[in-house]
Amino acid sequence: MQNSSITFRLHNLQLPFSSTWKYGILALAILLLLGALTILAYQICQLQKHSRTGKKKKYGSEDGVKMRAQNGLWGKKMPPLLLDSSQQSDVDMEACTSVLGKAESHMKSSAGGSEKPAVQFLGKLMTNSISSFTSTYSSFIQHLFNLRAGAMMAELGAGPEAPHPCLSCSITEDPSSDPSPLPISQGSLKFSLLYHKEQCELLVSGLEVRGLPSRRHTEVAVWLRLLRRVPSHIPGLQCVVQEWQSRAVKNCNGTTFGELFVCSLQDAEMERSTLKMEVQHFDKYSRNATLGEVRVALSQLKASQNLFFCAELQKATKDVVGEVLLSLRCLPISQRMEVGLLKAKTYPPCSAAEKSIYARIDVSCRRHRQKHQKSRPQAHTSLIIFNETFLFPMPQAAAWDSSVLVSLYEVGPEPRHLIGQATVGRNTASKAADHWDLMAKSIQQPVAQWHPLLI
Repeated sequence: MQNSSITFRLHNLQLPFSSTWKYGILALAILLLLGALTILAYQICQLQKHSRTGKKKKYGSEDGVKMRAQNGLWGKKMPPLLLDSSQQSDVDMEACTSVLGKAESHMKSSAGGSEKPAVQFLGKLMTNSISSFTSTYSSFIQHLFNLRAGAMMAELGAGPEAPHPCLSCSITEDPSSDPSPLPISQGSLKFSLLYHKEQCELLVSGLEVRGLPSRRHTEVAVWLRLLRRVPSHIPGLQCVVQEWQSRAVKNCNGTTFGELFVCSLQDAEMERSTLKMEVQHFDKYSRNATLGEVRVALSQLKASQNLFFCAELQKATKDVVGEVLLSLRCLPISQRMEVGLLKAKTYPPCSAAEKSIYARIDVSCRRHRQKHQKSRPQAHTSLIIFNETFLFPMPQAAAWDSSVLVSLYEVGPEPRHLIGQATVGRNTASKAADHWDLMAKSIQQPVAQWHPLLI
């Protein structure tokens, strides 16, 4: 009797709304359901189109038709996670429709009774149905997105969990930071050298590049540096006496520059001087790619005799022009790394004009270069003291896939130019890698070490 009385009271419930409001709420719920179904159908169509395109690229037109005929849209070869989601979505659709039908039958059969329980009953039904449908639909869309992302990464040749390569090569051209050898560049450089002993001048002319690999819409330039060995405790230390850059010429068979370069050079300095010429693919965004180099020891030149050379391009190497003292400290609690720029040793400039030097610090973490920081400019002397520290965010998990690049620039009346670079990281040269390992082991303690400046 008690159960029958409760049932009779539920049938006699009456909502405090008119029939127009009731049917309006029902129509709104149906419209929301139709909109969600439309979005779902659109996503399914996009997934089907993307899968057809991928299959055509992989198997060809005939194989792709066979695969689509066998698999269909929701066939057996569909990923199980997506198949389960679609089946669960259909079940929730049916449940939502049945719940709305029950709500409508309750409203039509209501004839009286308390108004508050009826409102609560209808709100509870609609809340449960909408929340269930929303959660299922959200999970289904997330599965679709993950599936499409995995397919795109597979087409690019790397899986979603592919390890990132070393980051030091993306921010510097230092070959010591890359353990793999560079490919040997093909081509040759033709030029002539003449030394006037009376005027103490070295003339470089007749630059011509031959046999370079053809690249479409590229230009070629030659960068010349006059280097001189300097007696120092640093092995192989050299200073850049003067440097020039030729104009950029379109790469073709037998590229001729037609320029003349002149440099003042004393006869006593000929024995310790070397002319280095780098052939580069010129890029207007300063991303020049070095193809090779040619070095000529000026000790073999004879006074007032024009010598012609035609040399094969060799693998480009770096020269030591100084050293820099860096300190590294790992701060795991705040997830930061402290880079300390203490001192730098370089050869002082040959000109009498006053020039300054500043350092730029770049930190690259998992192929992402963070915002660089600059030091205060200092006078260019043989020993430059900075004594500055810089903080960079460094997650603990990414500390093994990071690198620090320190670049020294000289500024003065002329535009700035690069003096040298030093790279420290896990996958760099042996000495720099040891410094990085010491930093990782010495938590909260700074570790200082000298590193060579290369150019």
